[in-house]
Amino acid sequence: MRSRFPGRLLIAAGALLSLAFRSLGRRKPATPRRILVLHHLLLGDTIMLTPLVKKLRTQFPGARIVMTCPVAFAGLYATRPYGVEVIPFDERNVRTILDVWRQPRFDLTVIPAENRLSLLARAINSRWIVAFDGDQPAYKSWFVDELHSFPTSPMAWGDLACLLVDGPPPPPYAPGEWPMPPATLALPAGDYCVLHVGASTPLKLWGAEKWRGLAESLERRGLRVVFSAGPREGAIIDDIDPEARRPRFAGNLSLPQVWHLIASARLVVCPDTGVAHLARVAGVPVVVIFGGGSASLFGGGEFWRDARERKITLPNFPCRDENVIFRREVPWAGNCARTPEKCPSARCMLGISLDTVTDAASALLERRAT
Repeated sequence: MRSRFPGRLLIAAGALLSLAFRSLGRRKPATPRRILVLHHLLLGDTIMLTPLVKKLRTQFPGARIVMTCPVAFAGLYATRPYGVEVIPFDERNVRTILDVWRQPRFDLTVIPAENRLSLLARAINSRWIVAFDGDQPAYKSWFVDELHSFPTSPMAWGDLACLLVDGPPPPPYAPGEWPMPPATLALPAGDYCVLHVGASTPLKLWGAEKWRGLAESLERRGLRVVFSAGPREGAIIDDIDPEARRPRFAGNLSLPQVWHLIASARLVVCPDTGVAHLARVAGVPVVVIFGGGSASLFGGGEFWRDARERKITLPNFPCRDENVIFRREVPWAGNCARTPEKCPSARCMLGISLDTVTDAASALLERRAT
């Protein structure tokens, strides 16, 4: 794995030079013409910035909006939803840092998560930098011009990010606002459901016997079951379907291909992962199984209030008590980000029954049928 050190050294040097020679006369632009949304987040968190992008487009219809994102996600934005342009970005790849550096000067840079990126914003001489306060250590915020506080009551991450921009919240999402990116994929025949069984951590895995029982329940309804998982997660599917009776995709699809796969599905069932957020964008009915993650924080929120979705969670679970969002103490977060070393058994996932998920899936399928 490549080190972040060379890139961070380059960014820090540029920020210090900018501070020394271009720190005077900074002023918030009334009508920014060039806007940068600067981040390097996981897939689900990236997709949940969609309300922020729509709000920026609504508030500044004539602006050029650019957003960084991890290299692997860039293909999702090929159709430029809300006119946003994406720059693939990775702090471990100096070339991608220079790609951001070469951009014409931005009037406004919005940093929704990691304030350490304010050094890059200052290094590229952004006229005004906006971020949330409370990031630790405090030096990460030294280059931010305008700090906003997190709200005092629960909000979904997508709605929360919109607070960085003045003005009313954006209108709720309507299917089609983010056109499906181009991709080629031979889709499964007939009516099918996608069970995405992988996750970013073993603590989000639901259990082979439960997935197998759900698959059999859906098949009794006349639906074909397709398993999906990420790279190096094929063994999870093997445990569920050892005889390989059902179609499977395990890390061999690009994200645009994953979009095509789930867009034609009758239903998607998955843990709290990026696929859940992708299903909302695609307008597909989805059952999301929450373990340590907060269903209110990482659910669709007000922006995706019309999504056909069922959130399955054990409310007020006692060890969902790490009230931290992007290194910020937030009393209402109700979230757990423990590692497998700290939590050898995810009781929050073990406690979610097969009947609960099956009933939620049946309700969504019946709603779609009517």
